[in-house]
Amino acid sequence: MESIFLQQTVNAILLGAIYALFALGYALVFSVLGVLNLAHSAIFMWGAFIGLLAVEQWQLPPLLALLLGALGGGLLSVLLEFIAFRPLRRRNAARISQLISSIGASILLVNIAQLLFQQIYNRTEAYYPLDLVLFPGMSTETIVLDDIGLRIQPIRIVILVIALVTMVLLQYMVTRTQIGQHMRAVAFSERIASLLGIPVSRIFVLTFFLAGIFGGMAGMLYGVAFRKVDPFIGENVALVGLTAIVLGGMGSIQGAVLGGFIVAALQTISIAAGGSSYSNAIVFVLLFVVLLVRPQGLLGQPENTRA
Repeated sequence: MESIFLQQTVNAILLGAIYALFALGYALVFSVLGVLNLAHSAIFMWGAFIGLLAVEQWQLPPLLALLLGALGGGLLSVLLEFIAFRPLRRRNAARISQLISSIGASILLVNIAQLLFQQIYNRTEAYYPLDLVLFPGMSTETIVLDDIGLRIQPIRIVILVIALVTMVLLQYMVTRTQIGQHMRAVAFSERIASLLGIPVSRIFVLTFFLAGIFGGMAGMLYGVAFRKVDPFIGENVALVGLTAIVLGGMGSIQGAVLGGFIVAALQTISIAAGGSSYSNAIVFVLLFVVLLVRPQGLLGQPENTRA
């Protein structure tokens, strides 16, 4: 019984790292712009897709493929800022308009991916190689610790380390660098930030770029961990990411990370208990309870102090 609990705890941590990385993209854009980018799940899918193309079609090293997946996600996210968000902001459109615009952009990105999948694979799904390793010389053999009943795939440890290091670097950038100060100033008030000489438009672009990098990287890591990639994998994590940032606190970086791990833990435990068909329902019940007790989420802040 203890070994099962330990195994599921490790599984939850590994899955939570990917969820947290994905949720950070949502949290970044919301903290600075105050609007949800619902096309972030499509960016996630494109990160996985670009990484797959790099590995399988272009025969590039997996680590370089990861960088391409992240960079591709970042560039696509910036493109969304220029096409789906900025024109509406300049016309002082309501935030609901930007939200709907992001939904349309997401559908478009998924449809483009469908066409490319059909052209390249003659179907709408493909798989990462079973023996894929991110670093040369890394073993593909599952690590088995019989004494404590634990089995871990080395690739998942690497994924966890990459996700955690990326999150630490983001936290450092936001709290300790001038760029991070500018992002927090824009999150507090675009007008005040502009009066202080901060290039608000560039901060928006940078925010979308960073959010896209997190989404793209999370997408490829998810693809490497679970192997299967199709144009709809973003839908599987979209609600998870939204739940994570609402549970942790809208616009809170630490909250997004905490929410990601909590959601992963609940899903993993419920699946281990035999409830795979209602694991998401358990997550949403918890979300409902938390919002009743603490509407701003576990680590949420008042809107005027977000980010």
